[in-house]
Amino acid sequence: MDRALRLGVDLGGTKTEAVVLRLEGDEPRVVARLRTPTERDAGYEHVVASTARLVADVAREAGLEAPPPIGVGMPGSITWRAPDGSRSDVPLVKNSNTTCLNGRPFRRDLGRALTEAFPTTFGASVGAGELAFANDANCFALAEATYGATRGARVSFGGILGTGVGGGIAWRGQDGVQTWDGAQGIAGEWGHIVLDPSADLPCYCGRRGCVERFLSGPAIEDAYRRRTGRRAPVAAIAEQRGEDADARAVLDAFVDAFGRAMGTVINLLDPDAIVLGGGVSNLDLLYERGPAAVARWVFDDELRTPIVRHTLGDSAGVLGAALLL
Repeated sequence: MDRALRLGVDLGGTKTEAVVLRLEGDEPRVVARLRTPTERDAGYEHVVASTARLVADVAREAGLEAPPPIGVGMPGSITWRAPDGSRSDVPLVKNSNTTCLNGRPFRRDLGRALTEAFPTTFGASVGAGELAFANDANCFALAEATYGATRGARVSFGGILGTGVGGGIAWRGQDGVQTWDGAQGIAGEWGHIVLDPSADLPCYCGRRGCVERFLSGPAIEDAYRRRTGRRAPVAAIAEQRGEDADARAVLDAFVDAFGRAMGTVINLLDPDAIVLGGGVSNLDLLYERGPAAVARWVFDDELRTPIVRHTLGDSAGVLGAALLL
């Protein structure tokens, strides 16, 4: 097997993407790339089988008889506590907004599915050096710090503002860029900092008033609907804010919440740079008004942390996954 080849999988709520990369030189070269709907509503077993099939398909598209080392970026983190409170023998998924994964041994089951698909490659089981997993936001942060907007930063924070709100921490050491998972696998999860526990904004995590319920795309759309009785996508709300006082008020509240939330991140981590990704990160007002809103909540007399837009597009997650091994 060509040791310069890596296979990355980005398991998203809407789509799952896989890519075969050649990691040589300063830039990765895409050998093959495929996408398929995740279809999470079809259930856990469907997601496992579909992901294994996508790995096989992209390896075949790259002209390979078997996949190279595989990295998987996925929502959530791991727990060793089973749903009944007992200790599990294998890691289980927790905190995933693809809720069919929660409480399930996805890492083990995907490994088994790949072993069945490629028995001559993996033998009795997929080894630790052949299959790695990480939170999808960590993969985003890793890719942008290695090849993208925060390249060269010693410590960077990748904040995802999309269907949900997630975050990852990347740091540059002697062996290159790595991510920081934390003792419980939740490092960087700013989406579940509670901004306002009294808010009538229940979150899927069981709390109220989480950052995700203020800054995600659905949160912005819900705030506009509650204020006006009308539904509109985030892009339309942003476009009409000049003549629509309700849209302007919703986005003013969004920017203020972004300032409080990101100010907390900076006070705790003090990164060299922050990169934003996800669909909501495309709003220009985040970069026009966001820094001033953040500066009001930073424990310093100035904000020196650059807050920048992603440069790798929506493929940053899958590129980061490919870098895990």
